[in-house]
Amino acid sequence: MKQNKSIFFILLVLVVIASVYRVIPGRPWGFTPQIAMALFGGALFVKDKKWAFALPLLSMFISDCLYQVLYVNGLTEIRGFYGGQWENYLLFAGMTCIGFLVKMNKVFSIAAGILAAPTAFFLVSNFIVWASHGGYVRPYTFEGLMQCYGDGWPFYKGELLGTTVFGVVLFGGYYLVKNFSARKQLA
Repeated sequence: MKQNKSIFFILLVLVVIASVYRVIPGRPWGFTPQIAMALFGGALFVKDKKWAFALPLLSMFISDCLYQVLYVNGLTEIRGFYGGQWENYLLFAGMTCIGFLVKMNKVFSIAAGILAAPTAFFLVSNFIVWASHGGYVRPYTFEGLMQCYGDGWPFYKGELLGTTVFGVVLFGGYYLVKNFSARKQLA
């Protein structure tokens, strides 16, 4: 029971830190921990899926609230809440579903998830922007779709790098803590 409280506290701190990090001005576009959190949550909470979804979605919601407070007070141009935002939350739930396919103890599986999740997010989110005439309002042609993907390219590079860095921290940290705990119990 005590170990479960410790894990819950660590995950809560992780969510808060990730939320605050996401609103830090000047960080590279797309370089956030939320996709890595979705993968990690999906891989870790295979049996209790509500916690898998809660990690990234709660982090996104808290950071969106922070963005909204900053926006209302004129401290950022980024709105916390906007039309079509539910699509991002749905996409992050999808990233968690990719995490369900990741095996916690298989490096290749983790690496595949780290590559697949931001790639899927990039492809689907930019398609949605193009199809809903968002962003720079590209024409409904194949060329317009490619322009929309080009518009999102800087975000994709940041998402891929961020998911890699934060994924290594989350999955690697979990591996180290798990092995340290197992060795401690054997001693």
